[in-house]
Amino acid sequence: MILYNVTTNVEANVHEEWLDWMLTAHIPDVMSTGMFLEYHILKVLSDDESGGHTYSVQYLCASMEKYQQYEDIYAPALRADFIGRYKDKSVSFRTLLEVIK
Repeated sequence: MILYNVTTNVEANVHEEWLDWMLTAHIPDVMSTGMFLEYHILKVLSDDESGGHTYSVQYLCASMEKYQQYEDIYAPALRADFIGRYKDKSVSFRTLLEVIK
């Protein structure tokens, strides 16, 4: 199993709008690709010096091949939509992990 993690710091003045959009639009769009089995969205509780809010969205994928299909076919458009909405209001980084147990 592969865990695809996207950690995003969102400015405080848009974080509620961002969270609503993630839950009602972006994450459903990602899940509708059929490449992921489940997801979790988590709020990072440690203090953020920037005054923003940090979230981790974790998507579970059955195989590296499925993840690569997602990257090649679906990710460019989904990321472009995200950037178009929150480019100057957020910073994201991605981590790919192998689930051991």
